[in-house]
Amino acid sequence: MIRNQSDGPKPHAKVGLEPLTHLARRILLGSFAMAALSLPIVAQTSAPAADISGIQSALRSNDNGAAVTLAKQQLQKYPNDVRVWTLEGVAYSRLKKNHEALAAFDKALAVQPDFLPALEGAVQIEYAAGSDRAALLLNRILKIRPDEATAHAMLATLALKKHDCRTAVEHFTEAGAAVSTKTDSVQRYGACLLELDKPEEALPIFQGLFDAAPGDPHARYNLAVAQLAASHAADAITTLQPLLSDPQPDPDTLELASSAYEEQGDTPRSVALLRQAIVANPTNAKYYVDFAVLSYKHQSFDAGVEMLNVGIVQIPNTSSLYVARGILLIQMGQFEKGQSDFETANRLDPKQASAAVAEGLAQFQHSDLGQALKTVDAQLKLHPNDAFLHYLKAEILTQGGAEAGSAQFGEAVQSAARAVQLQPNFPLAHNLLGNLYFEAGQNEKAIAECRIVLRENADDQVALYHLLLALRKTKDSNGEIPGIVKRLAELRAQSHTDESTANKYKLYIPKDDAAGEAAQPENP
Repeated sequence: MIRNQSDGPKPHAKVGLEPLTHLARRILLGSFAMAALSLPIVAQTSAPAADISGIQSALRSNDNGAAVTLAKQQLQKYPNDVRVWTLEGVAYSRLKKNHEALAAFDKALAVQPDFLPALEGAVQIEYAAGSDRAALLLNRILKIRPDEATAHAMLATLALKKHDCRTAVEHFTEAGAAVSTKTDSVQRYGACLLELDKPEEALPIFQGLFDAAPGDPHARYNLAVAQLAASHAADAITTLQPLLSDPQPDPDTLELASSAYEEQGDTPRSVALLRQAIVANPTNAKYYVDFAVLSYKHQSFDAGVEMLNVGIVQIPNTSSLYVARGILLIQMGQFEKGQSDFETANRLDPKQASAAVAEGLAQFQHSDLGQALKTVDAQLKLHPNDAFLHYLKAEILTQGGAEAGSAQFGEAVQSAARAVQLQPNFPLAHNLLGNLYFEAGQNEKAIAECRIVLRENADDQVALYHLLLALRKTKDSNGEIPGIVKRLAELRAQSHTDESTANKYKLYIPKDDAAGEAAQPENP
C-alpha cells in the first residue's frame, strides 16, 4: 500500500489512487483564460474587431456582466461567430453560471467542432463536474494538439477515477512537466506502475520522492515498497531500518520488513517482525493471513493454525481467517474441520467466491471430485466470470479421468479456454489447456499455450515439459528440444535446493504465547 506524503506525520495514514485533485483544472484554467482573451479578431462571419475588443476589454476588467451583455448584442447580428459564443461562455463561467457557460461553449463547438478555446472552456466545466464527457472533449483536444501536457494530465486523473491504471500511466508519461512537480501526482504515477507490475519503472520515481524528502516516513516506506516489489529486498531492509528503530514501529512497516527478511531467507527475523506487527495491531486480518502463508511455505501448518486461532478470537467474523485456517487444516489431513471453516467463511461473506474456491479445492484434494464439481458449478452460477472457478472445473474434470473425445473432456477444454479468456495472464489455466490440447492431438495449439506461459516466465517447468512433449510430436524446426531438456534438468535440480531451504526453519508458537517469538532451526 503506497502512502500519501501529505497525510501528515503519522506513518500509518495511507491513501489509495485518488484523483489528482485540482491539478490539471488549475493549469487549464490559467491557460484557457489567456487564450480566450486573445482570440483572433478576424474570422469567417465574425463581428467587427472593435465589438470583439469591447467584450475582451470587459473580461480583462472583470466586468463579466457587461461582457455577457455585449456578447448577446453581437450574437443577435452574428449568431454563428464562435469567438463571441466562447467569450460569452468565459463570462458566464466567471459568474459561476456553469450551465449557461457550457451552453455557450457548445454553441461555438456546434459551429466549429475543433475550436480549441471553446473545447478548453467546455472541458473545464465538465471536468470539474466529474462528467464522462470531459474525457471525450480532452481527446478531441489531443487530436488538435497531441502534445498538450495538461490534457494528458487530466485524462490520467479521469483514468484513475475509473481505476484504469494502464490508461493513466500512458497519459502520465505524456503529461511530463505538467505533473513532474506535483508530489501527489508523481506518487500516484508510481503507484500505478506498481499495480501494473512494473516495479523497475516505479523504483526511480519513489527514489526521487525520497531524495526530495528524506525525513518523510511516507517517502521512506514507499521507496521500500518499490524496492521489495523490484526484488531488491536487501535495499528495502536498509531503507526501513530508521523506521524499525522507532520505539513503536508502525505495524505496516513491520509487516513490510517481515516480507523483505523472508525474501532474503531470514525466516526467524521475518516471523519475529510479523508477530510484533500482530501484537501492535491485533485486529488486522492481513497480518494473520501473512503468518499463515509463512506457515504454509515452511510446512508449519500447526503454527499457522495456532496464530489464526488468535486472530479469530480477536476478529471472529472475518472470512479470510477461516479460509486460511481451512487450507492449513486440509494440509494437516483434518478435512472435516477444514470443510467447516470454508462453510463458515462462505456464510460470513457469501458475495465472495474465494471461500467457495477454497472449498472446491479442498474437496478436489480429498478426491471427492463429484462434490467438488457440484460446489464449483454452483458457484459458477453466482460468479460466471470468475476465471479461477472455470480453471478449477477444468482441473476437476481432468483429474476425474475425462478422456479425449468425451463430453467431459470437451467441457474441460471449454472451461480452461474460458479461464484464459477471462484472465489472459493465468499460467495455471494456460498450462492445463496446453496439456488438454496435447492429449487431444492438437500439438500446435498446445505449443502456443506453452509459449504464452513461457513469455511471462521462461522457467515455468510445467510449460517447458508440455512444450517438450508437443515438440516431440511435431517437427522441431528450430532445434529447441536439447535446450529444453537441459533447462528442465537445471530447474529440477534447483527445485530440490529450494525445497531444502524452505524446510530449514520450522515455525513454532510456545503454548504460553500464541504469538510465538520466532522461527527456530529444525536441526539446531
